[in-house]
Amino acid sequence: MNIDQTLHMLFRQKAWANVDLFAAVATIDANTHADARHTAIRLLNHVFTVDQIFRAHLTGVEHGHNATNTVDTPTLEALQTSVQALDGWYVNYVATTPSAALTEEIEFTFTDGKPGRMSRSEMLHHVVLHGSYHRGAVGRIIVQAGGPPLPDSITSFLHRSEPECRQRA
Repeated sequence: MNIDQTLHMLFRQKAWANVDLFAAVATIDANTHADARHTAIRLLNHVFTVDQIFRAHLTGVEHGHNATNTVDTPTLEALQTSVQALDGWYVNYVATTPSAALTEEIEFTFTDGKPGRMSRSEMLHHVVLHGSYHRGAVGRIIVQAGGPPLPDSITSFLHRSEPECRQRA
């Protein structure tokens, strides 16, 4: 598997994991665990905001954010719709970006005003790893609020998305 295929698999897994994660956050009782639910939504919104920022860096447009989260907290439903659309954008982006373009370095400005420079590949890896890190934190919140642990690992994704390829001969 080359870097293009790996990135494509990682972004498909990210999108897949987000579907179950949002469904699990929706089951957190807003009365009994209001703070936990709010914290989970804030973390998910932070990931979405960072994903938006890096999409802007990758495409050379302004992102309009001066922080890595927004002041207002969206509803879970509105955030889920936005995240699904952006996950789809990333899956398409990594599927259609030529390998040679992944090594291109891009200069940009971080939200704190400091200059940055990363390759497209480094940015994409950051987006995947950053999202995974925070999905783990949200997963812990879900368990603490009485929900089940989520199988959002790459192995779970591969076994569910490619069962015929993942069984012993």
